[in-house]
Amino acid sequence: MQKVAIFVDVQNIYYTTKQCYQRHFNYRAFWAEATTDRQVLVAFAYAIDKGDPKQQAFQQILRQLGFTVKLKPYIQRCDGSAKGDWDVGITLDVLDYAAQADVVVLVSGDGDFDLLLDKTQQHYHTQTEVYGVTSLTAPSLITAATRFIAVDDRLLL
Repeated sequence: MQKVAIFVDVQNIYYTTKQCYQRHFNYRAFWAEATTDRQVLVAFAYAIDKGDPKQQAFQQILRQLGFTVKLKPYIQRCDGSAKGDWDVGITLDVLDYAAQADVVVLVSGDGDFDLLLDKTQQHYHTQTEVYGVTSLTAPSLITAATRFIAVDDRLLL
């Protein structure tokens, strides 16, 4: 049985599915697909904490599915822009677990992760799967993945 390590960029998948489909990502369907006939080594969902009760309820659902939810505070800058990405945290966790996993699953369309996937495959000989909205996933990330899985109706609410 393959050992799988799952890393979900919650903000990225939320905004890309909303922008492209005006729908939400179906975490339950994703979990079923990504973990079937696999042993889950770790499953992290990286999110931003605004202290919103609706978000907290959503985070609890993720925990019930099997995810460890990692939170960063939402930072509103003086100029009105916001900060809250998890790129470095995701990268560190992937590097921590890639040697133990047969497959690393990344849910994100962020092209910044292409080098991470290359390193994971070359250094650890680990397969990489990327789930993303095709039109909003960086071509370099699609190319870097061992396998790209398009988010479509089967993975949407």
